[in-house]
Amino acid sequence: MSSSLFRTKNVEQSIRDTEEPEHALRKSLSALDLTVFGVGVIIGTGIFVLTGQVAKNNAGPAVALAFVAAGVVCALAALCYAEFASTVPVAGSAYTFSYASLGELPAWIIGWDLVLEFALGTAVVAVGWSGYIRSLLDNVGWHLPEYLSGRDGAHGFGFDILAALLVLVLTAILVLGMKLSARITSLVVAIKVAVVLIVIIAGAFFVSARNYHPFIPPAQPVPAGGSLKAPLVQLMFGWAPANFGVMGIFTAASVVFFAFIGFDIVATAAEETRNPQRDVPRGILGSLLICTVLYVAVSVVVTGMQNYTQLSVAAPLADAFKSVGHPWYAGVISFGAAIGLTTVCLILLLGQTRVFFAMSRDGLLPRFFSRVHPRFRTPHRPTILLGVVIAIVAGFTSLSELAELVNIGTLFAFVVVAISVIILRRTRPDLPRAFRTPWVPFVPVLSVCATFWLMLNLPAETWLRFAIWMVIGFAVYFLYGRSHSRLAHSERPAEPEPAPPTS
Repeated sequence: MSSSLFRTKNVEQSIRDTEEPEHALRKSLSALDLTVFGVGVIIGTGIFVLTGQVAKNNAGPAVALAFVAAGVVCALAALCYAEFASTVPVAGSAYTFSYASLGELPAWIIGWDLVLEFALGTAVVAVGWSGYIRSLLDNVGWHLPEYLSGRDGAHGFGFDILAALLVLVLTAILVLGMKLSARITSLVVAIKVAVVLIVIIAGAFFVSARNYHPFIPPAQPVPAGGSLKAPLVQLMFGWAPANFGVMGIFTAASVVFFAFIGFDIVATAAEETRNPQRDVPRGILGSLLICTVLYVAVSVVVTGMQNYTQLSVAAPLADAFKSVGHPWYAGVISFGAAIGLTTVCLILLLGQTRVFFAMSRDGLLPRFFSRVHPRFRTPHRPTILLGVVIAIVAGFTSLSELAELVNIGTLFAFVVVAISVIILRRTRPDLPRAFRTPWVPFVPVLSVCATFWLMLNLPAETWLRFAIWMVIGFAVYFLYGRSHSRLAHSERPAEPEPAPPTS
């Protein structure tokens, strides 16, 4: 039994599966499209909210160094993703990579977790987008009925019609084709980046050098907590991270790291890329570099405009412009945040459907969902199913009730991909690798250590949710996936042909 749980799907078979006519996706994306996807999903509310929040609570002006540290951790993981995505250009990202190296059960665990994470992420982003749009509508005197404005504050029936409509519209766009999705994403990302650049350039004129002193504020120890909301490292070792000081920079890095999550979704589009060996590494590393530069620039500007102790936690950039007498920019920032959330929602939905599609094509989920549309060559069935489910969840659930995004799933995927690079280098040194992770195994091992450290800083309740979802996943795998796997069918001996009748 144990051998069947860790049976691997060789790279050649994975690539052959992508060539089956009824399961083949259309190849239409370029390196620019992938970079835009990466920038589109990474830059969300984090750049508008998280920057000031972490500066005020954890690092002061040194939040810029925290973004650099988090970017380095992501870069280590990105180098591993780039090698795998160029070697195994198949939909599914970390799920597909682990299937080729670690085996079927670890691959299922990763895929199962990513499906949940992307689903919750899409619902959370859609509800957040709805809040920004309602705020903008209120500014011009348009007010939605209370029963169509979501569950927050609703008396009786409440449905967030804007969040549900956003998910359904984006679902339709994804069904119609990746190229259309790429074009719309390119337009929206261009607007979003333009807003960010306006904030950086305009804010630079209001920077005061005295706000940077002290650049690294004196350290303030944090008392250890005992509840499930405390980081796991506190509950295990009684060690509590410090705020401010040099250690505060690393504490802040573990928080702002989550503003970078999303670059791995670029790898899910490898199968739909015209030249994945060349373009996927460029898309992953290019989008990560662009976002790191923008994050650092925004953090430098906002801490220079207003002293870090006076920064707002809810809307630090908007309030920083108000503090220097330019409230008009607050509207620009709200517009940029709303635009930004649109692409985040689109690309999270894209990543989820591709992982679901890859698992279905391998037989771990019903093969019904792995049939592509005869005209658009997109996985329309899982896209429609997941889009409708997420629209209902986003419509009927308040933002406060939605579970915290399962960041531990992405971090766990980072660990698996880094380990898989080492394993595949040893087991399949003959594979052509258009991009090679430098200094193997040093870089993958360093990536595992850095990522695991961030996992330990997650709240214990996040680990608990992760364990519960994994128990459900194990049940689904052993009741359905293990027996319906295409690898399981290929390993079964063929039934002997009946003997011819004797005279």
